[in-house]
Formats: sequence, structure tokens, C-alpha cells
Amino acid sequence: MPVPLQYRSGSVIYFQGDAAEKIFILQSGQVNLGYQDIETGEDIHDTVQPGEFFGVKSSLGRYPREENAMAVKDTAVMALTVPEFEALTQTNTRIIMKMLKVFSNQLRRVHHQVSSLLEKTEENPERGLFNVGEYYLKNKRFAQAKYVFSRYLTYYPSGYNASQAAKNLEAIEAQGGRSVPQSVLNSGPAAPPAADAPARSSPGQMGDTAKAYYDAVSMISQEKYQQAYLSFKKIVDANEDQEYAAKSAYEMGRCLFLLNKFDDSIKYFTGMITKYPRHPELGSCLYFMGQSYEKLNRKDQAATFYKKILTMVTDEDDGIVIKSKRALKALAGGA
Repeated sequence: MPVPLQYRSGSVIYFQGDAAEKIFILQSGQVNLGYQDIETGEDIHDTVQPGEFFGVKSSLGRYPREENAMAVKDTAVMALTVPEFEALTQTNTRIIMKMLKVFSNQLRRVHHQVSSLLEKTEENPERGLFNVGEYYLKNKRFAQAKYVFSRYLTYYPSGYNASQAAKNLEAIEAQGGRSVPQSVLNSGPAAPPAADAPARSSPGQMGDTAKAYYDAVSMISQEKYQQAYLSFKKIVDANEDQEYAAKSAYEMGRCLFLLNKFDDSIKYFTGMITKYPRHPELGSCLYFMGQSYEKLNRKDQAATFYKKILTMVTDEDDGIVIKSKRALKALAGGA
């Protein structure tokens, strides 16, 4: 039977990459779906309104979730299995028409993005697809690069660039997306024009931003958490260097936790995960959210975040994995 579920404002219903086992219909409240634009890698947000379904494509297609789903208000949903959803649509043509309208809009958006990509390459589709992968690789957006090179090898297994695509894919997988050898980054055809790449700060600006960042980190070591929070916020608001803005965004959430503002820390990290779904400190963000829930004596929710970390981080020696296992063990001992 369909299961009614309740989510507080700021709660995550599912993460990108989770197994897609349920289809949801929003009964009340509001849900935000966050994902990345296939053309630019830019974060996109769609709003689900009461009466609408979400999580349908991945569940019916039996592939992992493509987006993060977050409740932006106190929200009530009904969760259905795929057979329950299919039975419902067979008896309600209105639902079928609503779903077709949603899918048509999404397909038009994807078609526009793909067409735009092909226009920018001004080359044949094979060459264009490979160059898109090279662009992502050279800009260290490894998840997107891995996806594109995999598609290239699927469509063009004997293509002109198949050997290099396989090498790039192997390098990404071997390094876990953390650091691809420079020899790989320097190989292959040139990436799309620099105008397509994210703007970078000048050397002088980067130096100033880096100095401000490490000054703020020093404040944390001195337990000046409020001052550190405000310093990190200035870096994020200025956004003069994307790397340090992303690092500072994480530190802001950490400062809120250290200030014992646990509700604020949860809400902040939830929003940050939506904005930076591939942040290098994603595991630490989830850990601080678990710690915050634990401080608020909401132990079941804390355990959910610790378990999520263990499914995401495969390195048993990773510090965040060790801390999450300890936290789960402590929760079980105190149960």
C-alpha cells in the first residue's frame, strides 16, 4: 500500500545517486529538485507543487536518482512502489496526461541543451561529444567527464578518439575523481573556447582571497567562531574565486555547528548540498548534519546521515568513515 510520509522543512527526501525504489506524490508543502545542467554544469532547481509526482523517471527506468530532493516547507508526501504507481495510472487518465506534460517539458529542455552543445562544437557529433568530455576533464569536473566519455565509448566504440576516451575514463576511475595525472589533462584535442569556461580571478585577487580564507581558518583555531563565520561569508558573497568560495561555504556550516546553532547548521548544510552536490567535503557536511541531529536528540535522523556516509565513501581508512562508524556504534550502545 502507498505509505504517507512527513518531512520537516529543510529535510532531504533523497540524494542524487540513491537507489530509486519509490515514486512520490506531493500532498502538501513544497519540494525542490536540484541537479546539474548537462551543458554548463550549473546547478538547476525545479519546484514540485502539491498534486505533482516526482522521482518517476529513475524509478520506472530503474537507475539511480539524478537529482537531490529537498523539502523547503513542512511537507507531506505519499510514497508508492512502481507496481502501485502503474496500477494507479491505469485507472486515472488525468494522471497520465499530467505526467506526459511534465516529461514533454523536460525533454524539450534536454533537447535545447544538447542542440546548444552541438552548435558550440561546430564539428561532427562524434568529435563534438569527445570535446565536451575533454572540456569537463580539463576543468576537473570529473563526474561529468566520466559520464560523457562513457557515452562516447557506447556510441563510438571504434571511433577516432576511442583509445583516448578509454584512457581518460580509466584515469578518472583509478583516481576516484580526486586527481587525474597531468599527462592525461594535457592530451587529446583542445577543449572548447575559454569563453565557455567559468571565469577565474586574477592572480592578485586569488592571493587576497586565499589570505582571507586562511585568516578565517585561524580564527576557528582561536575559537572565534562568529568572527570566522562572518569572514567566510564575505568570501562566499564576493565569489571572486570559486574554489575558495566553495571551501568557505563548507566552513560557514562548520562554524554554525561550533556555535551550537544546530538547527541553523542543519538548514545551512541542506541548502549547501543542494548548491554544491559534488562538493569535496560532502561527507563532512553529512557528518556535521548527523552530529547536529544527535545534539538535538533526534538519533534516528542522525543515524540515517551516518549510514549515508558509509554508502558514499568507500575508503575504509577515510577519517569521515571512521568517525561515522564510531558515531553509529555509540548510538547503538545508547539505544
